[in-house]
Amino acid sequence: MEQRTYNQYCATARTLDLVGERWTLLLVRELLTGPKRFGDLQASLRGLGTGLLAARLKHLEREGLARKITLPPPARTPAYALTEAGEELAPAILSLARWGLRWAMGERREGETFHPGWALLGLRACFDAEAAAGLRAVYEFRIGDEVFHTRVDDGTIEALHGPAQHPDAVIALDEETFLHVAGQRLTLAEAVESGAASASGDPGALRRLRGLFRLPPQRSRKPSPTAS
Repeated sequence: MEQRTYNQYCATARTLDLVGERWTLLLVRELLTGPKRFGDLQASLRGLGTGLLAARLKHLEREGLARKITLPPPARTPAYALTEAGEELAPAILSLARWGLRWAMGERREGETFHPGWALLGLRACFDAEAAAGLRAVYEFRIGDEVFHTRVDDGTIEALHGPAQHPDAVIALDEETFLHVAGQRLTLAEAVESGAASASGDPGALRRLRGLFRLPPQRSRKPSPTAS
C-alpha cells in the first residue's frame, strides 16, 4: 500500500504522514494500554477488516512506532506493543480525548460500539493530579466482562488492562451503569446505594476516588445565536 504524504517540511504534516490515516490513531490508542494480540485488536476495532488491520500494523512497524513481541507466560503468544516513539504519542491522544469529552461526545448514537476498556484513556484524560497529591492506591474496575486497574502514585497515574495483584479498592458495575456514571447522569455513590454497582476495599482510598477524575463540562461546537 503506497503511503500518502502531504509533502510539507513541517512537523505537524510529517506527523500526520505517519499517523493521519484512518484507524491508525485508534490502533495507537489500543496499544497505549498495553500489548495486544491481533485478535484483541480485531475485537476492539469492529469495522476494521483483517487486511487493513494487518496493513496498518505493518505501517506502524515500518515507521518505528510499534513492534512485535511475545507475551510472557502463561500466554506465550505473539502480540504488538508500542515503541518509545509510539508511547510518546500518548499526550496527543489524551489531548484529543479531553477535547472530545468537551466538544464531541454528546449522547451515544444508534449503532455505535463501546468497549469499557476504552475508559482507561478516559480516566487518564480526566485525571486530576492535584487531587491525587499524597495518594498511593491501586483501583480495580470491573465493568461487565472487562477488568482493568489504575495505579495512583502521588499525582501520577498508570492505567492498564487486567486485574491488579493487590488492589486497595474494587469497583464493579455493568456497562450501562458505567455509561450513566461517565455521562454524569448518575454518581457512583448513587449507583452503589441503588445496588447497580459495588465498591469495596480501603475506605480512605474509596473516599479519595470521587475527586480523582474530573470530566470537562460538555459544550456545543455551534456558536450561540447573536442577540438582536
